Amino acid sequence: MKQRTLITLILFQFLLVDLRAQKRLTAEKLWSLGRVSPLGISKDQQYVLYAVSTPDIKENKSTRKLFKVPLAGGEAEEVSDTAPYLVNDRLSPNGHFIFDSRPVQERKMIGADLYPDLPKSDAYVYEALNYRHWDTWEDGKYDHVMVAPYTNGVAGEYIDIMKGEPFDCPQKPFGGNEDFIWSPDSKRIIYVTKKKYGTEYTISTNTDLYEYDLATKLTKNLTESNKGYDIAPAFNQKGDLAWLQMKRDGYEADKQDLVVMDKGGARNLTASRDELHVQEFAWSEEGTMIYFTAPINGTVQLFQVSTQANAANIKQLTQGDFDINGIVGQVGERLIVSRSDMNHASELYKLSLTTGSLEQLTHVNDTFYNSIDLVKTERQWVTTTDGQKMLVWVIFPPDFDPNKKYPTLLYCQGGPQSALTQFYSFRWNFQLMASQGYIVVAPNRRGMPGHGTKWNEAVSKDWGGQVIRDYLSAIDTVAKAPYVDKNRMGCVGASFGGFSVFALQAIHGDRFKTFISHDGVFDFRSMYGTTDEMFFENWEKGGPYWDKKNAVAQRSFSQSPSNFVDQWKTPIFIIQGGRDYRVPIEQGLQAFQAAQLQGIKSKLLYLPEENHWVLSAQNAMVWQREFFGWLKETL
Repeated sequence: MKQRTLITLILFQFLLVDLRAQKRLTAEKLWSLGRVSPLGISKDQQYVLYAVSTPDIKENKSTRKLFKVPLAGGEAEEVSDTAPYLVNDRLSPNGHFIFDSRPVQERKMIGADLYPDLPKSDAYVYEALNYRHWDTWEDGKYDHVMVAPYTNGVAGEYIDIMKGEPFDCPQKPFGGNEDFIWSPDSKRIIYVTKKKYGTEYTISTNTDLYEYDLATKLTKNLTESNKGYDIAPAFNQKGDLAWLQMKRDGYEADKQDLVVMDKGGARNLTASRDELHVQEFAWSEEGTMIYFTAPINGTVQLFQVSTQANAANIKQLTQGDFDINGIVGQVGERLIVSRSDMNHASELYKLSLTTGSLEQLTHVNDTFYNSIDLVKTERQWVTTTDGQKMLVWVIFPPDFDPNKKYPTLLYCQGGPQSALTQFYSFRWNFQLMASQGYIVVAPNRRGMPGHGTKWNEAVSKDWGGQVIRDYLSAIDTVAKAPYVDKNRMGCVGASFGGFSVFALQAIHGDRFKTFISHDGVFDFRSMYGTTDEMFFENWEKGGPYWDKKNAVAQRSFSQSPSNFVDQWKTPIFIIQGGRDYRVPIEQGLQAFQAAQLQGIKSKLLYLPEENHWVLSAQNAMVWQREFFGWLKETL
């Protein structure tokens, strides 16, 4: 009888363990989630339209479905087309014109174009930089804004309002329909472009807003006096124009402010708040208020600011351990927003502008979340080596037991000036990492927005300095907890985070048993010689490596991880995209080769068709399986 009871107990324990395992998030489960993208509020203001994309691993692509959900609440309904419900923002407000963006051949760079008698030539010929950008080689085609008369639902002949110009609108590589808009009176088009070509293009961030007059066919620069970014123009119904602006040319991570121009001229509405780096914004219905999002203290929150002269009062509307990562629009006293946290992918919510309460509107993944164990996220404040207080997110496994010891990962964020908030990634997913039994330590180290301009800028021209010490302060402090297994700690990261992995490999002093670097910067000289956007390198390094009189640049290049590779000794897994022109292929290959030639246990995952990200479903699954397989093997 006792033996039978013991067998039953053992079987029950195995069953319990199996049931718990089934409730843990896996890479396969992660890639079954629907990805919600807001499309807008219906013309009658009764519905919110959105799309849901769901990856299909077997077919290596995603399926996309369209839905509408009542603003009053209720079940979502699938629709075949959103056009009957949404305002067509390609049409002018008076309905007399329509515009679009189309590629135009402005330069000959391919052999077949240069020499018509050689039609099969695929040679490229360049006389300046910007020969490749993000994941595409320059082919002499540029996206231009086209406008045509529109009568009875039919467009007439399109006119290229940028004819003869080797400039893009939308901006490459990530610009969209937000880069060109109508004025409320239908007489003007405002568009965003950087009117620089070749080498000059790669060393500047001086993007401007241009106004094209349909009657005179003349174009003028509205932001000529500002030398940094001017992007995301938007009118209110009265004709006041707002946009996002950075001041300094060449600095892509400068403080991004919200600017409005009305009859009184242009005014910076967020200059008084040093810690607010505006991400996106939307006008209020009455046009006297603007809602915007900005990182603050490890989250992204929603704010409002009055546009009235001498009334730049800023109010925070949301607060909590979540991100407001999109603004869809306003209907009366409700604002429709997108929200995520480390346990939940983005869903749409209604925000009450009177009470500040949030009500979930879409429920695409609710059933999924009810079937898995969620993880706990905790804020910890760490004292850095220079006496500053640094926010560190700590993510714990499901069913966390403080009496047990857990392997722990230090996560290094990219950027370097990217906010580390309550985002939900489908690759660097904290919930997934923690669900495999790891504690994740994610510090808001130097260089991250949301903690003031000084903190944000401290990483530039000093990649190997205080920011690296911040990482060690974070892991050393959290590792004092009894539940951290100090003999099983790893370090992972991508891009600048991948650089951080390479840098820490040389100085970690046996803290870590393993490293993973994805598209990380390994050698500063070859990075300077092959990356696409030179303004980034010039700003972050302080100048070229050959300028021997530039002490700042010389110090920066002396911090290259390749200078310290002789101090490497710990197992390292290196991932590299073949079409990554931001952190090009030689970075990952050099690091892998250096590790191999020194006899260090190492592995290379090469993704020939992926850029700085991993976008295809099956490659993403290979990434996840190799990532966790390496951790299991080495940690």
